[in-house]
Amino acid sequence: MSNSRIQLSALEDQQRGRLERLPPSAKLAYLALACEGRLTQGDLASETMLSPRTVRYALKRLKEEGLVTSDIYIPDARKNVYRVNLEE
Repeated sequence: MSNSRIQLSALEDQQRGRLERLPPSAKLAYLALACEGRLTQGDLASETMLSPRTVRYALKRLKEEGLVTSDIYIPDARKNVYRVNLEE
């Protein structure tokens, strides 16, 4: 279990409003990250059964809204690991 897990009911109104404006693929990616914690793009594609291209777009939109952050994936520095942004 990851400490970065959140309860969706605990989302602030501002976060909820930004999430509601996004496409369904971004909402699904956000929910997967909220439940699983930290995931790479490939892991997120496997977890959500979305295409890699759709996951890239969803992550781009989530990052633009400030709902998701990324860090370098230590085992493979060519990849990023994504997580729900808990800071606001």
